[in-house]
Amino acid sequence: MSTQGCATAAGTRRYATRLASVAAGHFRQQQELCMSSIGLGTYLGHWDERTDRMYQEAIRRALERGCNVIDSAINYRFQRSERAIGAALKQLFESQRAARDEVIIATKGGFIPFDDQPPRDARAWIVENIIAAGAAKAEEIVGGSHCMAPHYLDNQLSRSLANLDLDCIDIYYIHNPETQLQAVSRDEFNGRIRAAFSFLEEAAAAGRIQFYGTATWNGYRQPPTAPDYLSLEELVSIAREVAGDEHHFRAIQLPYNLAMPEALTEANQTVNGETMSVLMAANRLGLTVMCSATILQARLSSGLPEFVGATLGGLRTDAQRAIQFVRSTPGVTTALVGMSHRSHVEENLEVARVESAPVEQFFQMFSSGE
Repeated sequence: MSTQGCATAAGTRRYATRLASVAAGHFRQQQELCMSSIGLGTYLGHWDERTDRMYQEAIRRALERGCNVIDSAINYRFQRSERAIGAALKQLFESQRAARDEVIIATKGGFIPFDDQPPRDARAWIVENIIAAGAAKAEEIVGGSHCMAPHYLDNQLSRSLANLDLDCIDIYYIHNPETQLQAVSRDEFNGRIRAAFSFLEEAAAAGRIQFYGTATWNGYRQPPTAPDYLSLEELVSIAREVAGDEHHFRAIQLPYNLAMPEALTEANQTVNGETMSVLMAANRLGLTVMCSATILQARLSSGLPEFVGATLGGLRTDAQRAIQFVRSTPGVTTALVGMSHRSHVEENLEVARVESAPVEQFFQMFSSGE
């Protein structure tokens, strides 16, 4: 039987109060929830039982150390990452070391996931398991891998709920919706995103999700002239057309780190005629920002310039400094870090014991590097 309920204001506040050893400001109030400034991501790793067990241990330890934001996607490790999260949460809940209302669970749908391992013939698998099964029509699939038609998202949401062993997901993202713009016009894309938002509003009303959003790679980092650019103002406008001011489009996810600072540095969004960065635009529009690729798949865990360490003091490793950069950025709620090893959890969650860098100190990074 799946675990009932979702993250709540009271539950996440209880969790934050219990984790008294973390620094002030580690938990951020967003969408009436207390969200940890460091979240656990589950993208990388082999599709084997050993990695499943490692993720389960990492998730359990992360919850003990002050991380209550867990992020995944149905296609990560061929659905095994979601299942590892589900197994870890079940153990935590049954042992009463954590409660469902204390934890923010996010996942994504859009890319076609295989099941358990890569198939010998990917095309044949999609035809048999997706098209013939009625989950999606061939013309709705872009690039042989991406679909966001309502009935497909319905199918994928049901699978994710089963994988996670939950009856409600707190944040459900459409995964890289800009992928659709490789094959369809902007008008067609807007129609497809409107249909997807309509379905997600129905899912929120039914209690299957709490909020929804868009998790992107390029869409929010591109100039407005790019073919796969996404306008936050336009997406929020579509959500309002669908459900009014009480819409549930509340979060975005995008890569942001020391090597990919566009979310802060590029003024590529417009809100009410004013040009600004995506971080500023999200704040104006009431959206929570989750940042992926915080340490860029470990590439920022060593060899950082000396001025980074000099500016972001009180930390002992470059991985910690990279995390501190992201979580200290004004407008960022959570820095997501892939953590499948307990040792990485221990190292990374040390940052939760340090206050975020003050704004003045943070912006010294940009003058120091010149």
